[in-house]
Amino acid sequence: MAGAVAARAGDEMSGPALMLAGFALTGSTTDASSLLAAITIAAAVGGPVLGTLLDRAERPGRVLAGALALYATGLGAVLVGLGRLPFVVTILIAVSVGLLGPALSGGWTAQLPRVALGDQLPRANALDAMTFSVASLTGPAFAGGLAETLGAPTAVVVSAVLIGLALPAAWMLPARPGRVRGARTTSVVSDLAAGLRVVVGSPPLGRATLTSVLSCAAQGMLTACVPLLGERVLGGAGHGAVLLSCTAGSALVANAVLARFPRSVAPDTVIWASALVQAAAFALAASDRPAVLIVALFIAGIGEGPQLAALLAVRHREAPERLRGQIFTIGASLKITGFALGAAVAGPVATWSLPGASVLAASAAALAALGYFAIPSAAVNPSEDRAMPG
Repeated sequence: MAGAVAARAGDEMSGPALMLAGFALTGSTTDASSLLAAITIAAAVGGPVLGTLLDRAERPGRVLAGALALYATGLGAVLVGLGRLPFVVTILIAVSVGLLGPALSGGWTAQLPRVALGDQLPRANALDAMTFSVASLTGPAFAGGLAETLGAPTAVVVSAVLIGLALPAAWMLPARPGRVRGARTTSVVSDLAAGLRVVVGSPPLGRATLTSVLSCAAQGMLTACVPLLGERVLGGAGHGAVLLSCTAGSALVANAVLARFPRSVAPDTVIWASALVQAAAFALAASDRPAVLIVALFIAGIGEGPQLAALLAVRHREAPERLRGQIFTIGASLKITGFALGAAVAGPVATWSLPGASVLAASAAALAALGYFAIPSAAVNPSEDRAMPG
């Protein structure tokens, strides 16, 4: 848990820090959002491959540690390139670094069954979901505070250091059981295809994945507005990053309440209902009044936090053991890519109309809720009636 918190806090900090660094050094909202999109969009390719390597490795923790080390180093390379290399070259570096992004999310979660056995897994799943909220709460606030006091480049450096602090925990994760390792006779390509078939072929997993990806696209749209929201509504671009901590704080509280009553709502229901809550919050964020904006971000967290906990519960429930790492990293990579595309689209829109970008984010979140019902059930699945592990 300590390793996950450190890595995820560094990850949550790195996005706003890079965006603020790009905004400070180029003065362009479009360039800043493009930098954020570049470091996240490559996850669509990196996630499935990384998941396959984790599933096939004798010591998956060693693979995870290597990915973390390369990611932290890559953040430093992007920072060095800003203002010194052509912006296109810096974008290409960011894309290369982004291939490893799923290691900081799905790569950790997939290891839970080996460190939390039997009846411990439901509680571990709830705690794991909360680490995302803790990271989202501390990362953006830390990035904004450092950017205001010591400059955005310092915030990028600190985010890389936090990711590096997670290396010992990843390195010490337990080995895969020998009997499972010996049974692995399929090729990497076959495993990649098998993981994709599971995601597409399982209606509960497919619905949860589609809704979460579209929700992340909406979240990316709002995140791209953060520098301008901070500058125009709160009096400083760095203050905008603190808004993300408002969302993370309410997400953490909402998950704590949901974990206290794990059988109150099925995770499948939470996923689409949470998307509607986010849609309402993003529409409210179109206001230029500071108090209304802050309330909107708090409401967004009430939808975002439980949706993540429910998504992890569905993945644990539906993923075959031999493909668990791949299922989690595929899901993480698709979400990251959705976030990146949302940020890339919203950057130019926010420059033209900041309220328009917020309304666009609300529309994407509403589409996410509708998308849940676009995938019909192939058959009645009793597992869908199970309550969320807590």
